[in-house]
Amino acid sequence: MQLGTKVKNNTGNSVSASASILCLGLGWFPKTPGGLERYIYELTQKLAVQDSVELCGVGLPEGQSNLPMKLTNLASPDSPMWQRLWSIRTNFLKTRIGKPDAINLHFALYSFPVLDILPKEVPITFTFHGPWASESRQEGVGKLSVFMKRWLIEKRTYKHCDRFIVLSKAFGKILHQEFQIPWEKIHVIPGGVDIERFQPNLSPNLARTQLGWPSDRQIIFTSRRLVNRVGLDKLLEALAIIKPRVPDVMLAIAGRGPMLASLQQQADSLGLSDRVKFLGFLPDEQLPVAYQAADISVMPSQSFEGFGLALVESLACGTPVLCTPVGGMPEILERFSPDLITTSTDASAIAEKLEGVLLGKIATPSSEECRQYTTTNYDWHKIAQEVRQVLLQ
Repeated sequence: MQLGTKVKNNTGNSVSASASILCLGLGWFPKTPGGLERYIYELTQKLAVQDSVELCGVGLPEGQSNLPMKLTNLASPDSPMWQRLWSIRTNFLKTRIGKPDAINLHFALYSFPVLDILPKEVPITFTFHGPWASESRQEGVGKLSVFMKRWLIEKRTYKHCDRFIVLSKAFGKILHQEFQIPWEKIHVIPGGVDIERFQPNLSPNLARTQLGWPSDRQIIFTSRRLVNRVGLDKLLEALAIIKPRVPDVMLAIAGRGPMLASLQQQADSLGLSDRVKFLGFLPDEQLPVAYQAADISVMPSQSFEGFGLALVESLACGTPVLCTPVGGMPEILERFSPDLITTSTDASAIAEKLEGVLLGKIATPSSEECRQYTTTNYDWHKIAQEVRQVLLQ
């Protein structure tokens, strides 16, 4: 069958048996280990099994021939912003050969320089990973910068797009209310997890031995970028609250970010130095091991958590997760273990649930139940096919 030949899918819509898909992303995973980068990395690899996929981005490796998709690096992430955006535009123009069947954009800033040179007859799907300007404001970015991000970049970019994918109903609501995108253009498709890589193939003791973690303490694990909105300061407060009643527990925090020094200082001031381990950047191959080494994972986010990839990664490894009622995270747990969703984002609410779990007062799902729920609902192979149907509809 020729590239672009159309067939009917099970919904009656026409979908290419094999298609040409152009994706414009951000950085390169695992060099840039963010949730958005991981999402694009996994999605494009799964799509490339069936389709011809080109991924454009910033800081992508060049000359790699062992990948199923074509990589086109448009700029250096270390160059000044104005130069980076100009490079994106000029290099995108230079590298265009043929016309794709579908275009999938993922980041407004890097999409903006090429909007007017995208082929107008090709449908554009924007995967909305979060309100960029609002997230910047949350982290203390200046008002002028927030204004420009929202009105100059985000609003203009979204106006060029034909349809949208969001990873949760919560972010669909933001897209509809803040950017006036009609609901009929919004498709809710959750993120996925690589169930071959994230799986319960080690005993907790063996996992702890590999990482050098103690075998005689309960362990809480969280993998987060160390920024304000992820709520690690609230988690430290919660740990201090339960300390008198749960004296022998360790919190392992993986990740880098600007709040590292303040979080370390907070842990010291709360008398938690012997209970909190800052792991720094955890190599990607050790992440499944860390999930399996923990008794429970925690996602204490305070705002803008569009999906919560770490939740399904932990569940795929057989480890239950506790989360705050923020963004798309409750949409993952409410059908499975609603008792592990805190009543609020406050430290006291996190402490209440955490204490209940660690003392056995709140039942947690078994490793087998966690794994089964994830493979049924969040396997990347299934998620990628759902995304593909939207891209090619």
